[in-house]
Amino acid sequence: MEITFSFDNAVVNSKILNNMSVFWQKLFLTVGIVFAVFIVRFLLPIFIVMISSGVNLSDVINLAFNEPIKYGETLEDAAPIINAFGGTFLTMIGISYFMDLGKEIHWLGRIEKWLSKFGEYESFKILIMLCVATALYFTVHDKYRTAILLASIIGTMLHIALDLFGKFAASKQTTGKQLVGMAAFASLIYLNILDASFSLDGVIGAFAISSNIVLIIAGLGAGALWVRSLTVYLVKTGTLGKYQYLEHGAHWAILVLGIVMIVKIYHIEPPEWAIGSLGLVFIATAIVSSVIEAKALKNQ
Repeated sequence: MEITFSFDNAVVNSKILNNMSVFWQKLFLTVGIVFAVFIVRFLLPIFIVMISSGVNLSDVINLAFNEPIKYGETLEDAAPIINAFGGTFLTMIGISYFMDLGKEIHWLGRIEKWLSKFGEYESFKILIMLCVATALYFTVHDKYRTAILLASIIGTMLHIALDLFGKFAASKQTTGKQLVGMAAFASLIYLNILDASFSLDGVIGAFAISSNIVLIIAGLGAGALWVRSLTVYLVKTGTLGKYQYLEHGAHWAILVLGIVMIVKIYHIEPPEWAIGSLGLVFIATAIVSSVIEAKALKNQ
């Protein structure tokens, strides 16, 4: 399950990682994997359970290892808040990619061209997400109303903050094509937060398969390692350059996943296999489209 959710994540990761120096790429594979497994897939869910249930740290850890079923139920109870944050953050990534006036290559012709025009108004995507947060506030269950509003706003603010930090850091780099220093650090932080957004929904879904916390962490950790291995493979083989629409397909998958997470707040639960398959369909279709386009250009 973790692997099926990870293809689009790896594609976006590889685009960012390709602009980083070898040193920072190694940090992504070493320090990054520790962050992904220990912080995101173990400590972060525990922190969420602490906040949502009011239980202290030692009791939550005790629940995780000795009463995993109850721990899973408590984490499931916090799912609307998790989905509000993750869904907002991923949706912001999707619309930011397509609402870009400077975007010259369009996979889904008319749709992407139309969306790119909104890139002229930088505040338009922020307006969209604030409208989404407001709509959530007035339509969700009273129990989660304030928490979901805050989670959605924080997801939007975090994306804006990372974007600004990345642009500021990049402006300070005057030499070299590859990102180093603060610019590379900003990209590394962005990659890890993106990974966290993808993983939170998977952590909750994992309890539907097993209640063994050690098995869950091991499985999700193996998935995290696979994502990073695939990311490095994509960078080394220059796959994004070979398939011009691959990045488009990945961002459509991210946008759809973000919307699905928001929809799940209303207890509409698509099968996990279907959600994962959507990402694979977008990626596969983008690759096929890229191959067809390349052959057409070659035959002209």
